[in-house]
Amino acid sequence: MSARRTFKRVRRRIGGALLRTCGPQVLSWLSNSWTTDVAGLEHLDAELANKGALIAMWHGRMVVPVHSFRDRGWHVLVSPSEDGDLSEGMLNRFGFKVVRGSSSRGGARALRELLGILDGGGVVAITPDGPRGPMHNVNLGLAWMGRATGRAVLPFGCVADKAWRLGSWDRFTIPKPGARVALTYGPAVQVARTGGDAELERAAAAIREGLFAAERAGFARLGREPDF
Repeated sequence: MSARRTFKRVRRRIGGALLRTCGPQVLSWLSNSWTTDVAGLEHLDAELANKGALIAMWHGRMVVPVHSFRDRGWHVLVSPSEDGDLSEGMLNRFGFKVVRGSSSRGGARALRELLGILDGGGVVAITPDGPRGPMHNVNLGLAWMGRATGRAVLPFGCVADKAWRLGSWDRFTIPKPGARVALTYGPAVQVARTGGDAELERAAAAIREGLFAAERAGFARLGREPDF
């Protein structure tokens, strides 16, 4: 292993240890300084009335709603990776339940678990462009899950008027102290049980546009131009 790779691994482990130790406290402090506006709750309520909800949001926005929706027992799909380990610890501290899996590792087991949660009336949040991207890509797995469960997919936009954006593939967003945050539920996207792969492609495209539309609506309420 090269010296550069060794240095990066050591730096990553040190950063991970600091995040596990200090991350929840820092995020709580930051979140308490934000002014949060939530719109489109009627779309969430409609899905919950149908017993369970399947929510989609971009990977790079994950930290934005964590504090606002803490301690509700919602489930989040997290990749079985080192980054996923960090995410799991943070999410657990805020009362979220974690299902580990991705399209490349543990996908079948995770899918069975997620289907059981939805059948039991739970709420599941998925980042369709995670865990590796490309950014703002919606894979067909989410549309397939919507069809398999008969549940619509609810686009959820999470934006801030001022934020740090990391240099990662997803431009991970962390609102700055005192930021105004806009959370927006868009109209749910129903996936037809017929139509084969063409219907999955259509639904995935509709979910993607729904996510962009939700974020555009949020930025409009903040008086800011979209950052995507």
